[in-house]
Amino acid sequence: MKGEAGLQTACVEWFKLQYPKLAPLLFHVPNGGRRNAIEATNLKRQGVRAGVADLILLFPKGGHGSLCIEMKYKKNQQQDSQKDWQRVAEAAGNKYVVCRSLNEFMKEVKNYLGIER
Repeated sequence: MKGEAGLQTACVEWFKLQYPKLAPLLFHVPNGGRRNAIEATNLKRQGVRAGVADLILLFPKGGHGSLCIEMKYKKNQQQDSQKDWQRVAEAAGNKYVVCRSLNEFMKEVKNYLGIER
């Protein structure tokens, strides 16, 4: 696996090894990808939202309800829908970060969990 998918896979695998008890609380929201019109309509009706972060750690810590992690590969930038969702998520009391590497992901997770300051 290459690109953002490979980076995200490495991050999830690292998290599972480091925090096995929290591993079930880190999940991917599969909002992206190509869909036919019928499937896209059905998914929207079922609650799919544009811009949702790639990974969510559903564990409250440090006054936040969860950690929302948007993965970006190399110089890829957030889309407007992702920036809009970030604002809503942060306004609701969640922490939101953008990670471009495994090291950055590890740093952000440790910081959120209070392991590294």
